[in-house]
Amino acid sequence: MEKKYAKKIQTSGHSLKSFFLFAILIFFSMFVFDSAFGHGVGSETFPPVDLNGKQVTLEISSSKNDPEKNDDQQISISMIDFDSKITLRDVTFLIKSYRGETFLFEQEFKADNGFVVFNFISEDSDTVVIEEVADNGLFGSLLGLESRMINVKGPKLSEGGLYKFDISILTADGYSQKLAEPLIFNAGISIAQTTTHNFVDPNFGEQNIDIVTYYDEISDFNYDSHSKEISYSMPFEWSESNINQTSVVHEELVIPKTFGDLLVSGFSMYVNGIKLSDDVTTIDDFFSDGRVVHFIIYQKELLNIFQNGSDQNQMNFVIKPDRDYVHLSSVTENGQFRILATTEPENLTSNSNAKIIFDVTDIFLKNKPVSTTYDFSVTQNEKIIFEQSGISTDSKDKHNIAEFMVPENISGIVNLNFYNLDNNDLAKTSIPIVINRVTNQNEILIPDWIRNNALWWSEEQIDDNTFIQGIEYLIKNNIIVIPQTQQETTDAQKIPSWIRNNAEWWAAGQIDDETFVQGLEFLIKKGIIHV
Repeated sequence: MEKKYAKKIQTSGHSLKSFFLFAILIFFSMFVFDSAFGHGVGSETFPPVDLNGKQVTLEISSSKNDPEKNDDQQISISMIDFDSKITLRDVTFLIKSYRGETFLFEQEFKADNGFVVFNFISEDSDTVVIEEVADNGLFGSLLGLESRMINVKGPKLSEGGLYKFDISILTADGYSQKLAEPLIFNAGISIAQTTTHNFVDPNFGEQNIDIVTYYDEISDFNYDSHSKEISYSMPFEWSESNINQTSVVHEELVIPKTFGDLLVSGFSMYVNGIKLSDDVTTIDDFFSDGRVVHFIIYQKELLNIFQNGSDQNQMNFVIKPDRDYVHLSSVTENGQFRILATTEPENLTSNSNAKIIFDVTDIFLKNKPVSTTYDFSVTQNEKIIFEQSGISTDSKDKHNIAEFMVPENISGIVNLNFYNLDNNDLAKTSIPIVINRVTNQNEILIPDWIRNNALWWSEEQIDDNTFIQGIEYLIKNNIIVIPQTQQETTDAQKIPSWIRNNAEWWAAGQIDDETFVQGLEFLIKKGIIHV
């Protein structure tokens, strides 16, 4: 028997919502509506189809169940009369559900009032459990009736991702009114999912980048400290039908403002080797401790990737700092000014001349350079290396310049500080950069941030094994450079107490780098550290 298929589209859906669900969604938007996207948007409403002479439609939407108490995800599915905007009575849904490519359940659900609500709840189990609960919550209280409330319990179900639903409408306007041709809808709701990725950068030490995906779960994250490129993968079906159902793919990077290498003014995104247009990228610097980089990939970009031969079952992302316009960028705490800065030479070194070239721009004037008073300093550990004051230029062709000699004993992270702009105490910001030290083959090179690790170990905040693993990693990756040391083959030994004392004294600056490295050489020679 031939079945009717309702083709899915992405719309804002307001003209298709019933009065009741419209009230619910407005309520959620004010109180508990979280970031959720049906294949890229907050809800899915299908175009109307014929049901026994009247036009009906299906809507699926998502929210958090109770954000103050848990992370449970809630998804509602409703059958609506297109003309009266009222949900149908006595609807039987046959629903097959997936999270990503993982099958969750297939089951019939009867809904007296035309809609069913699923709570997706994470439990430490290997199976998915379906259980019905009485609804005394928001849906029932708003509508003055009981909805069909279903708990879906299983592994990682509260963590977001792409939820897929194959929905067949078996009855409507009466359970005895079984449809000769079921109405079939293929829906998808994507709920924001955040993953944190920790790594050690040779210049800036321990760092973390959060990726917020509004489509599906990501994998294979990597950060290349040399090229400063971020890469990861995400499942995606490259077909015209799936692209037609996908209004947008939204990805976000959350970068700490202590990570100077990624405080650049622009990024380029590549998907499966295809460079996307600059329009997909928006940088939000209006956070105190981090910046959010948005990538909004619309259908036009997806079609371009598909037409250029992408036949993989995933998106392979590569995000690169924009090399055509390399500026460091930071916004003042009051949100009024943006600083764009570059250095000459690009890689600054100790005991050499440095030039900081910068513009002071007004955010509200689309980053137009402005003339205003400013104070500027270069500091390391609150010690002032250089400072100057002046009035910035409003010329697009001329720039503000600060020139100074980097002292011989300065290396590692320093801060470029801009403050008192327009004589406003809140108009201030800092940009961390790195001063390199030119070394010969046998010279000891230890980044300053490693002192924190040594201090934590000396205070027993981290254990011996963690300390050893960290030192091994730093040596193997040339983050710590020490002279060649002959290693003995011996059984594992405990770290001598005097090494802990050395670490404490070195962290406090009471002994020099060479003395600290002599202790590391001893650990290598005795086989306590393996290189």
